[in-house]
Amino acid sequence: MSNTGNVAVKKPRKKKSKMYFGTPAQEAIIEYLATDDMKEKNKIFRERLEYPFMKLAENLIHTYKFYYFDVDSISVQKDVVGFMVMNMHKFNPDKGRAFSYFSIVAKNWLILNNNNNYKRYKQHTKLDSAAATKFLGEKSDFGREQESEDINEFTEYLIKYMDINLTGMFKKKRDIQIADSVMELFRRREMIENFNKKALYVLIREMTGYNTQHITKVINILKKKYTGLAREYNQTGIVEM
Repeated sequence: MSNTGNVAVKKPRKKKSKMYFGTPAQEAIIEYLATDDMKEKNKIFRERLEYPFMKLAENLIHTYKFYYFDVDSISVQKDVVGFMVMNMHKFNPDKGRAFSYFSIVAKNWLILNNNNNYKRYKQHTKLDSAAATKFLGEKSDFGREQESEDINEFTEYLIKYMDINLTGMFKKKRDIQIADSVMELFRRREMIENFNKKALYVLIREMTGYNTQHITKVINILKKKYTGLAREYNQTGIVEM
């Protein structure tokens, strides 16, 4: 006797759509453009367009590595969204999908501003020794009363120490390259024109080709060594090689 009539058959679950900027977003844009009521426009944007616009901006930033900005990625996303909204009136649904149009609008803004910021990272205020040492020391290990000559001297000691001991501190070729690139910033501190932690990370990525996770790991090790050497210098006036 068959028992198939008693077996509960599970209905297959519908897969959730991963499309964040599809037909609903396009329809919302058309409705947004069709009304002159600002209250209604704001409602449409807030409830139906803000998320897909922000998601589009986020994906473009990370897909194409648009990281040359002085502010956090959320702020960049909001700026991109503002630019998309400013250009929304130019969208013509008869000429193509909204996703394609706004992807181009957002990408063009990111390319322009990303490249301009990259140029600024390479030409602004010079990186002096005090700023350089703060890159490895979260707080300066030198008191305000100390002369700039002391900081310059310590920086030279730091560079010489690392030149001698770098390969002993790191075993992986990748880590050695990253650490050497960090010290190269110290060697060229008079030529580097913008001291900004994020900008320096960008420069190191450009020099080595390694990602931020690997760079951060090496810098954390260098920071510990920096702290010990700064303490030694403050106590003795020299750094033993």
